[in-house]
Amino acid sequence: VLGLPLVDARQLGDTPPEMLPEVQGLSLRFLKQFHLCPVGERDGRLELWIADPYDDYAIDAVRLATGCPLLLQVGLRSEIDDLIERWYGQGRSAMGTIVETADGDANSSDDIEALRDLASEAPVIRLVNLVIQHAVELRASDIHIEPFESRLKVRYRVDGVLVEGESPPAKLTAAVISRIKIMAKLNIAERRLPQDGRIMLRVQGKELDLRVSTVPTAHGESVVMRLLDRETVVFDFYKLGFTEEFLPQFRKVLEQPHGIMLVTGPTGSGKTTTLYTALSQLNTSDVKIITVEDPVEYQIEGINQIQAKPQIGLDFANALRSIVRQDPDIIMIGEMRDLETARIAIQSALTGHLVLSTLHTNNAAGGITRLLDMGVEDYLLTSTINGILAQRLVRKLDLANAER
Repeated sequence: VLGLPLVDARQLGDTPPEMLPEVQGLSLRFLKQFHLCPVGERDGRLELWIADPYDDYAIDAVRLATGCPLLLQVGLRSEIDDLIERWYGQGRSAMGTIVETADGDANSSDDIEALRDLASEAPVIRLVNLVIQHAVELRASDIHIEPFESRLKVRYRVDGVLVEGESPPAKLTAAVISRIKIMAKLNIAERRLPQDGRIMLRVQGKELDLRVSTVPTAHGESVVMRLLDRETVVFDFYKLGFTEEFLPQFRKVLEQPHGIMLVTGPTGSGKTTTLYTALSQLNTSDVKIITVEDPVEYQIEGINQIQAKPQIGLDFANALRSIVRQDPDIIMIGEMRDLETARIAIQSALTGHLVLSTLHTNNAAGGITRLLDMGVEDYLLTSTINGILAQRLVRKLDLANAER
């Protein structure tokens, strides 16, 4: 095949050789799915045994994940699968090994120091890191960690659909949740009230920003982590799916000197990304742009971005009162959550500012209904609303690998 000899995976022992650190970024699921296995380093290249040397997608994925030049060797699929199982079947699945070595059963403990110690143990740290790593490999937007009576359920939202992952037993609930709360700088002693936090970390060479939300449930605290990959996001209308027919109309609304432009849709539909893309288009040297967000998801050079902090009284409404005294041309509000924020936004639009914001409604017409329901007067809406865009995040078919 390709002039390469067929290697015999059976000649290798049961213990994998010392691997390059970059190989740790390849999951067991990925190795099994594409029937490939890194076996070592030779002449400055990563030696990769693979069943299908024509699988450019898998080869490029390994090259991208490891950052190493590859030396390809071809083997039988059955032998490579057997090698993967012998070398990585238990160690790389990690979840089972970690669970066996982790101490648990602290779910009912009120000893905060004991919880802190448990959350700081190496197996628990590895387990949480593994969950986050899997989310990155799956290109998930959210991680859901939900406690139940018999297990700690782990799910990932991939392309808008929840996919269940490997779940640890219920005995590790307190340790895992406490570990995440420590990483997010939350109060691990507070288990009765919801909390919000943030984790900044580097995974597989990527700078990740995780928004963490906890809420108490019957069997413990449920955690949801929203993953924001600052390095891969591209603020481009065409890549967001805007068509040639629609984009000129949308740009015409954005070019208005004053008024309100709203983007609506359910949670996770890309509303904030659309607003960031609009701001990046409007961000010129002769325009001052100020945003108030909770949280600041992406930092854009040349734009003044304010992090809302409700716990100290800096909510959207209070921040907006200060913003209008900063002589802005364009104001972006992360979300119109209440009547006070909506009224200040409308007053800003009436006094010559362009205001961009989001609303949680199912369609564009629902945006008007939502504002009226908040208590905004209808005559103010007719005077200030330039446009309302409703959007959804739609799964795309991979044409290269789709079955015909």
